[in-house]
Amino acid sequence: MVSISVCMIVKNEERVLARCLDSLSGLYEELIIVDTGSTDRTKEIAGRYTDKVYDFQWIGDFSAARNYAFSKASCDYIYSADADEVLDKENHTRFLQLKSVLDSRIEIVQMYYDNQLEHGTVYNFNREYRPKLYKRLREFIWEEPVHEAVRLSPLVFDSDIAIIHKPESNHAKRDFSYYIKELEKSGQLSLRLYSMYARELLVSGEPEDFKAAQPYFNQRLHSGELSEDARRETECVLARFARLFGEEREFFTLALHHVADGHGSAEMCYELGCYYQGIMLYEEASIWFLNAAYETESILNIHYSNDYPLLRLAECAKSLGDNERAEHYQKLAEEFQLPQGD
Repeated sequence: MVSISVCMIVKNEERVLARCLDSLSGLYEELIIVDTGSTDRTKEIAGRYTDKVYDFQWIGDFSAARNYAFSKASCDYIYSADADEVLDKENHTRFLQLKSVLDSRIEIVQMYYDNQLEHGTVYNFNREYRPKLYKRLREFIWEEPVHEAVRLSPLVFDSDIAIIHKPESNHAKRDFSYYIKELEKSGQLSLRLYSMYARELLVSGEPEDFKAAQPYFNQRLHSGELSEDARRETECVLARFARLFGEEREFFTLALHHVADGHGSAEMCYELGCYYQGIMLYEEASIWFLNAAYETESILNIHYSNDYPLLRLAECAKSLGDNERAEHYQKLAEEFQLPQGD
């Protein structure tokens, strides 16, 4: 049977840490908790479960903190856990079973991550596979009987274990501050972080968040360096900014270019609907909300092609005095179920 080190980074998690650690009881040989500056009872609670509690001076870099936690591990595999996760009884049993039969050649084990959207995230489904269990020391193996080469891709196993994500709040405000700090430091975001920034803005951005983001997204749009997908995401962000701050000329330039290229999105149709609803042209608004709900696909947040425009359609119908239609769209919105993902 393989041995497992659980590695966590925490800060002010006194409300949920014990819940997480109790759910992992009996699964690991080593528990490593790295505290990044708690001011509550987090470290006291952690000390009840392990003597391997370390301090890490926060430098605004989650990867640095996780790398430090991993550096303290000594077991065969490392399980990366967050304090707001829970493993229920059924999946605790599955984890134990996996541990007893895990082939040591496996380098990464993926597990289902459930309940993604309880507080709103950048993801468009409630369940996805995530790498959670990592072999601590990787072995380099030569393959093929001739023209031999070292295998570089890790051996990944998709398990049936499901981890329940139970956050107490949305982390968007925290994340926005890190995007801005990274831009101040390096002047650029990776393509992955750029897309995550756009997604998070459309999920939970406030007007001031769009105002802070607008100069960078505008610069990237006109750089000529964006892929087609990134360009469309950028147009959605900038259109929301323009609508919020009354820049009508820029709003329609972005929206019409986006729609006219033959690859319109639910997000942009929703923006157009919101504009016309804001000036009380409810029939026109309804046309765009119908396009968002039924004729286009979302590119940043699945809600924009489902319950968001349906709720707006209900509002428009009510404003037009059509209560029966309003109730119809309200019911459709309430029946919407987010997909589980792969």
